[in-house]
Amino acid sequence: MKKDDFFKYIHIDYLSATPKYIQLANAVIKAIHDGKVEKNDILPSINEVSFEFEISRDTTEKGYKYLKQLGILGSVPGKGYFIRTTEVNQPLKIFLLFNKLSAHKKIVYDTFVKTLEGIASVDFYIYHNDFTLFKRLIQNSKNDYTHYVIVPHFLEGGEHANEIINQIPADKLLILDKKISGINGPYAAVYENFEKDLYNALEQLKEKLSHYHTLKIIFPEYTYHPEEILQGFKRFCREYAFTGKVVHNIANEPVKEGEVFINLMEEDLVILIEKLLATKMKVGKHVGVISYNETPLKKIILNGITTISTDFEFMGKKAAELILNNSTEQCEVPFYVTERASL
Repeated sequence: MKKDDFFKYIHIDYLSATPKYIQLANAVIKAIHDGKVEKNDILPSINEVSFEFEISRDTTEKGYKYLKQLGILGSVPGKGYFIRTTEVNQPLKIFLLFNKLSAHKKIVYDTFVKTLEGIASVDFYIYHNDFTLFKRLIQNSKNDYTHYVIVPHFLEGGEHANEIINQIPADKLLILDKKISGINGPYAAVYENFEKDLYNALEQLKEKLSHYHTLKIIFPEYTYHPEEILQGFKRFCREYAFTGKVVHNIANEPVKEGEVFINLMEEDLVILIEKLLATKMKVGKHVGVISYNETPLKKIILNGITTISTDFEFMGKKAAELILNNSTEQCEVPFYVTERASL
């Protein structure tokens, strides 16, 4: 096999968040699967691949070694790497599009990829809640993906997201984290029910909440968080006769005795804690704190912060299982309350 022929079969997407060594390995596997590369073919040297695709030598070597670990490549000292076997079966190729990679999204990603390890190749992209970038990434995506897994959260422009998503065949689509209206056909989904989840969580906590008179939810005006969260909050306050307030900027909000703060963003939690520590009030007695999304530090901060949290491991694993089963099931993700001293 000529070097130029090999280079035609390799594609490195510099916009992708998928590590380049994985992209290189997946491209080789696809070339084998498509019959473009044969058993015993010698691959271009590490230096040649690095130069051709403008990637580091370490990245190329890591990709080759990864393929060797899979048993696909062999190596001979002084001659380099060769195709050891063409018996590869990796028909699943997934376009994975996240709005951002937070600590919680990383749990979803890691669980998703681990469940599909050795079965599927995953091209991973992040659009940073930017609808224009979201649109461009989907429209520029290659048409050889077997599945598209998409998290649709936007700062603005999201009202047109269904028009872009409907360009994807429904049988290839899996919506992750948040369902949106206007998507055609039977498609898979693993999603949060934001209104119900918050309402039910507060209902579980209502005995402790009864020691306070006002609930405040910190919900920035410019945010990707769904409005359904506010709907669940307002419904709970209305039905259980709590004074409820939506706080857009916690930095400017006074902290008073008898109030419970519900925060969504980690940055807002830091500001809230600083404000609380500047008072003589005791958290869990004079003022309460509930935080979205469980993290290890929340077990310790303020002697333990009460959290309400999606099961992110379930989300990633279930999405992978739906792909493996070629299912169009739509499944709600479990939502948990962890009570601690802050309430």
